[in-house]
Amino acid sequence: MARLLYIEASPRKERSASIRVAREFVEAYRQTHPGDQVETLDLWKITLPPFDGHVIDAKYRILHGEIHTPAEREAWRTVEEIIAKFNGFDKYLFSLPMWNFGIPYILKHYIDILVQPGYTFSFSPGEGYKGLVTGKPAAVVYARGGAYPPGTPDEAFDLQKRYLETILGFIGFTDIRSIVVEPTLMLGAADYERMVEEKKEAARALAAEFSSPAVG
Repeated sequence: MARLLYIEASPRKERSASIRVAREFVEAYRQTHPGDQVETLDLWKITLPPFDGHVIDAKYRILHGEIHTPAEREAWRTVEEIIAKFNGFDKYLFSLPMWNFGIPYILKHYIDILVQPGYTFSFSPGEGYKGLVTGKPAAVVYARGGAYPPGTPDEAFDLQKRYLETILGFIGFTDIRSIVVEPTLMLGAADYERMVEEKKEAARALAAEFSSPAVG
């Protein structure tokens, strides 16, 4: 039995194009992988620890190879629990809107907790940086109001897909599959619904063959 973690980063819920398409993926995945476990992590319904006080001090203790104080150890335990939960899954699905050409701050906060030395990546003078989350596929549903096609001047404004693929690659993902829902704010109602339905169909197809371990 494999475990799929669906990470939801839009607060708009039923009005969110990324969520509508991602939930279609989840439903199709449940049907085509009936023995697998699927869990949803709504980033807007959990409490993420701020990086200040004992938490940031604990992080720098690790970076400098020092021992945590009791207070730092207690503060860092929450970070370790979030990372352990993430690492405990075999496959991942993300859904996210574009905010100011990038990703929602709540997802950035979550990523800043996950990406820690010794947990999701390592560094050595000989090997440099090395991702530790390996052999696992990730699927991502991106939604954005405008259109940023590859090879056009507008592509430079896409700091959403580029950032997430960069950070996932940094921690070890080599199999990252994407569905881009665009331009959500530039279509009439009928064309918008037609486009979302097309992306749902793509999500169903991707879910049916979303297997692990990842290739690559």
